Amino acid sequence: MKLSRPARRATLAVHVIASAAWLGLSLGLLALGSTAAGTGSPVTVEASVRAMKLFADWLLLPVAFLTLLSGLLLSLGTPWGLARHRWVWTKFWLTLATTTATVFALRPGVNSAVTAVAAGGPLPDSGDVLFGPIVSLTAYVFMTVISVLKPWGLTRRGRRLRTSAAARERVRQPA
Repeated sequence: MKLSRPARRATLAVHVIASAAWLGLSLGLLALGSTAAGTGSPVTVEASVRAMKLFADWLLLPVAFLTLLSGLLLSLGTPWGLARHRWVWTKFWLTLATTTATVFALRPGVNSAVTAVAAGGPLPDSGDVLFGPIVSLTAYVFMTVISVLKPWGLTRRGRRLRTSAAARERVRQPA
């Protein structure tokens, strides 16, 4: 399946916007987590972790899934392919890993921080509100860089496909 030019462009725009939104959300979560971990004011801590919860509950997952699905559609619907180029393959697995980490680590960590702070207690562990955003932000910056630079060349599958396509082309050309 190959995407038409208008479909490819629309999907690319959606993917870039969703990816940038995910990067921005992670930066916002890091700012809120740093504020919660670094302030002595219980009111500021509570406001910060509650804002983090809003981001995590309402924005992160839709943006993460939109990024994952649009990237998958682009890879399968364009000559880049999913497993032809190492940078695409790396981005796919990192996106899948960070989406999974968002569901099973970041959101539960933020939720436990909100529960503890809302009950009048201190922030249970600043790592709960800092570690996830730091890891996410690092991963998204890395994925952005490899999207621009497209390093590492073809995978074994990509080399095999290119070789077989070249062989088919030689057979088609008259001698």
